[in-house]
Amino acid sequence: MAKTMAEIQKEVDDFIGGFEEGYFSPLAMMARITEETGELAREINHYYGEKPKKTSEQAKTVAEELGDCLFVLTCMANSLDIDMEQAHDTVMAKFKNRDKDRWTKKEEK
Repeated sequence: MAKTMAEIQKEVDDFIGGFEEGYFSPLAMMARITEETGELAREINHYYGEKPKKTSEQAKTVAEELGDCLFVLTCMANSLDIDMEQAHDTVMAKFKNRDKDRWTKKEEK
Protein backbone atom coordinates (compact mmCIF):
# COMPACT_ATOMS: atom_id res chain seq x y z
CA MET A 1 0.00 0.00 0.00
CA ALA A 2 1.34 3.42 -0.96
CA LYS A 3 2.13 5.90 1.77
CA THR A 4 0.81 9.42 1.76
CA MET A 5 3.28 12.27 1.87
CA ALA A 6 2.03 13.04 5.39
CA GLU A 7 2.87 9.46 6.42
CA ILE A 8 6.32 9.77 4.85
CA GLN A 9 6.94 13.04 6.68
CA LYS A 10 5.86 11.48 9.97
CA GLU A 11 8.01 8.39 9.43
CA VAL A 12 11.07 10.56 8.73
CA ASP A 13 10.27 12.80 11.70
CA ASP A 14 9.93 9.80 14.01
CA PHE A 15 13.28 8.46 12.78
CA ILE A 16 15.13 11.77 13.14
CA GLY A 17 13.42 12.38 16.50
CA GLY A 18 15.19 9.29 17.84
CA PHE A 19 18.54 11.12 17.76
CA GLU A 20 19.74 13.88 20.08
CA GLU A 21 21.13 15.84 17.14
CA GLY A 22 17.76 16.13 15.41
CA TYR A 23 17.58 17.84 12.05
CA PHE A 24 20.59 19.56 10.53
CA SER A 25 20.42 23.29 9.81
CA PRO A 26 18.72 24.33 6.56
CA LEU A 27 22.09 25.27 5.07
CA ALA A 28 23.57 21.86 5.93
CA MET A 29 20.52 20.15 4.46
CA MET A 30 20.86 22.21 1.29
CA ALA A 31 24.40 20.88 1.01
CA ARG A 32 23.06 17.35 1.53
CA ILE A 33 20.42 17.85 -1.16
CA THR A 34 23.15 19.04 -3.52
CA GLU A 35 25.27 16.00 -2.64
CA GLU A 36 22.39 13.56 -3.16
CA THR A 37 21.38 15.25 -6.42
CA GLY A 38 24.95 14.82 -7.64
CA GLU A 39 24.84 11.12 -6.77
CA LEU A 40 21.55 10.82 -8.66
CA ALA A 41 23.11 12.55 -11.66
CA ARG A 42 26.02 10.15 -11.54
CA GLU A 43 23.69 7.13 -11.61
CA ILE A 44 21.64 8.61 -14.46
CA ASN A 45 24.89 9.15 -16.37
CA HIS A 46 25.94 5.54 -15.75
CA TYR A 47 22.64 4.02 -16.84
CA TYR A 48 21.58 6.40 -19.60
CA GLY A 49 24.69 8.36 -20.51
CA GLU A 50 28.04 7.66 -22.03
CA LYS A 51 29.93 7.03 -18.80
CA PRO A 52 29.81 3.38 -17.72
CA LYS A 53 30.49 2.44 -14.11
CA LYS A 54 33.96 1.31 -13.15
CA THR A 55 34.04 -2.34 -12.17
CA SER A 56 35.25 -1.23 -8.73
CA GLU A 57 32.22 1.03 -8.12
CA GLN A 58 29.44 -0.09 -5.80
CA ALA A 59 26.18 -0.98 -7.50
CA LYS A 60 23.45 1.58 -6.82
CA THR A 61 20.21 2.27 -8.59
CA VAL A 62 18.47 5.39 -9.79
CA ALA A 63 15.56 4.47 -7.49
CA GLU A 64 17.89 4.31 -4.47
CA GLU A 65 19.34 7.73 -5.28
CA LEU A 66 15.86 9.21 -5.81
CA GLY A 67 14.92 7.78 -2.42
CA ASP A 68 17.94 9.48 -0.84
CA CYS A 69 16.87 12.79 -2.42
CA LEU A 70 13.31 12.33 -1.13
CA PHE A 71 14.58 11.58 2.38
CA VAL A 72 16.70 14.74 2.55
CA LEU A 73 13.95 16.90 1.01
CA THR A 74 11.56 15.48 3.59
CA CYS A 75 14.01 16.30 6.38
CA MET A 76 14.26 19.87 5.15
CA ALA A 77 10.48 20.22 4.87
CA ASN A 78 9.98 18.81 8.37
CA SER A 79 12.62 21.05 9.92
CA LEU A 80 11.00 24.11 8.33
CA ASP A 81 7.46 22.94 9.22
CA ILE A 82 6.42 22.65 5.57
CA ASP A 83 3.55 20.34 4.66
CA MET A 84 4.79 18.57 1.52
CA GLU A 85 1.28 17.67 0.36
CA GLN A 86 0.29 21.33 0.53
CA ALA A 87 3.53 22.35 -1.22
CA HIS A 88 2.81 19.77 -3.93
CA ASP A 89 -0.76 20.99 -4.41
CA THR A 90 0.50 24.59 -4.71
CA VAL A 91 3.12 23.75 -7.31
CA MET A 92 0.74 21.54 -9.31
CA ALA A 93 -1.79 24.37 -9.47
CA LYS A 94 0.98 26.66 -10.70
CA PHE A 95 2.08 24.21 -13.41
CA LYS A 96 -1.49 23.41 -14.48
CA ASN A 97 -2.15 27.11 -14.98
CA ARG A 98 1.19 28.32 -16.30
CA ASP A 99 2.01 25.35 -18.52
CA LYS A 100 -1.46 24.20 -19.61
CA ASP A 101 -0.79 25.13 -23.25
CA ARG A 102 2.97 24.69 -23.30
CA TRP A 103 3.12 21.19 -24.80
CA THR A 104 1.04 19.12 -27.19
CA LYS A 105 -1.81 17.47 -25.32
CA LYS A 106 -2.67 13.85 -25.94
CA GLU A 107 -5.98 13.32 -27.62
CA GLU A 108 -8.69 11.76 -25.50
CA LYS A 109 -9.78 8.31 -26.60
